Parts: sequence; structure tokens; C-alpha cells
Amino acid sequence: MHTPPDILALSFKQAPMQEQMVLLHEREQQMPGSVQYAIKRYSHHQQWNMDDTGIMVYHYEKSEPKENYLELKFCVSGNMYCKQKDSECNVCRAGLSKNCSDKVNSIDVLSFKFSPAHLSQFVKPRHTTDTLSEDILNFKRPSSFTKILPLCGKTRMVIEALLNHNYTDSLENIYINAQVQMLLLYSMDCMIGEKEIDTFNCKFLANEADRDKIVKAREVLIQHIGEPITIKELSRKVAINECYLKKGFKEMFGTTIFDFYQSQRMEHARYLLYEKGLSVTDVSMMLGYSSISHFSTAFKKHTGLKPCELLFR
Repeated sequence: MHTPPDILALSFKQAPMQEQMVLLHEREQQMPGSVQYAIKRYSHHQQWNMDDTGIMVYHYEKSEPKENYLELKFCVSGNMYCKQKDSECNVCRAGLSKNCSDKVNSIDVLSFKFSPAHLSQFVKPRHTTDTLSEDILNFKRPSSFTKILPLCGKTRMVIEALLNHNYTDSLENIYINAQVQMLLLYSMDCMIGEKEIDTFNCKFLANEADRDKIVKAREVLIQHIGEPITIKELSRKVAINECYLKKGFKEMFGTTIFDFYQSQRMEHARYLLYEKGLSVTDVSMMLGYSSISHFSTAFKKHTGLKPCELLFR
């Protein structure tokens, strides 16, 4: 069995003893067929010498396919953690977080584990020269491995966003699901190394203002998870041509607008059904479906399960 290295042991020049690791905050979620994640924040002592580190763990068991998984792990420093909840801290809420006396330096350890069922949604039947990523996402690579990942600027931005957002409850779930998909995209791209992460084929994306509009479009989609929005409406909201919006979104985020939106809706539906225990009828209505049958069909296509089957797990 493949035993991956400990991310803390890789990051620290001299790893601190476990009793020296003062836990400030943790967030975990374990949901069948979805991303299993854990985010832990520790206080950072100045005498600790460490490097920011990321690894990809590909675990393959030929005789036990249910044990297969892909995991991303990161250990980073340099972020700040507020001892109060950000929503309750007046200084942070006023946008003056750099001056907040309740903020401390943190070391942040993040883990995201993907099951084969979850990864299958990203695999499209097409001719491609990118056999490495296809083999990994399909779990066709016959041996386990651990790969150290370079933390490019985009990966760092996603990690920082995961650590420092102010969303709670359902909105937090939607937000984290969206950010985790970005981590998977950038990590796969870094590992394969076929192109530079910051290089875009669409010439208009060389303009930072246009890139910001594409990012804003993604945020609007997340905010409208229960209110379906057309591409025309979306393009007006972010003030960019529909064609540029569709091309730019696909290049920056590796998926179409529809596939991204549908994926986020279904992952949130899974959360509402399994974690919140809501009925299929309620979830269908919350996500803007005109009928339960339409919702059930979409859910089964995305997860491989009927909504009612998840309720009994």
C-alpha cells in the first residue's frame, strides 16, 4: 500500500512537536461521493523554519478500486487568522484587517480528497493528447505516486481565498466547492507541465480588466446558485461580450459556464440533502427546478445516485 509523506514533515526544516502545534481553527466535511476536505489553522511561531509545500497523492489499488482516491495537500504560512470570527470583528468587517490586534500569523494545513466517482464528472469522451491527466482522473494509471506541486500564484490566491472568506453554512459550502475545483485544475496543470499556468490562448485575457470580469462572472454564478441566470444576463452583469465571456471562462477555469454552474448546483444539492437533511422537494425548489423529476435526473447524472438514495446513506 502506498504511504504518502506527511505534509508537515516536508514543509518544516525541523518539524515541531505535536504539542507545540496550537490549533486555532478547523473545518472538516465528510460526504459520500463528494470532496472530503479538512482545513486546519495553527499559530505560527517565528522560530519555525518552513517552506510552503503542496503535494498530489494518487492512490491506486487494483484489487480494491473502492480504495482509490486523489488527494491534494498544502501547508502554507504567511496568512493571518482573526481570533474573533471575522463576521463579529468590527475592525476586520470595516476592511481594516491589517490593523486588527486580534489577528495572528498562522500555518495552514489543507487536505482535499477526491473519489473516482467525483472525478468522473470532469472526464469528457474526446480525442486528446493529454493522456496523463486522463489516466489520473480515470484511475487508469496502474501505480500509486506522490508528486510535489509548485505553488504558483494562482494556487496561492485560491488557498488564500479558502482561508480568509466570510461565508458560513450553505454559502460556505458553495464557495468551498467552487474553490476546490480551481485547486484541482491548477494542480493538474502544474503537474503535467505542458504549458505555463499564466499563459492564455485568448488574447483579450492578457488584459487584467477582462480577466477580472471573467472572475466576477464566476462569482455571480455562485451567488445565483438557486436562481438560474442566462449567459446574456451574465454578460450584462459583468459588462463583457457573450462570446468573450464563454471563451474566457472556458480558458481560465477549464470548463464551460453551464457545466460549472450545473456542477455547483448538484454539489450544493448533495450538501442540502445529506448534511442538512432537507427533502428532495425542498432542495428542488431551492435550486430553481420546475419539477422534482428534472432535478432528480440532473442529480443522478452528476452523482450517479437518485436524491432519495443519498438520504438513506
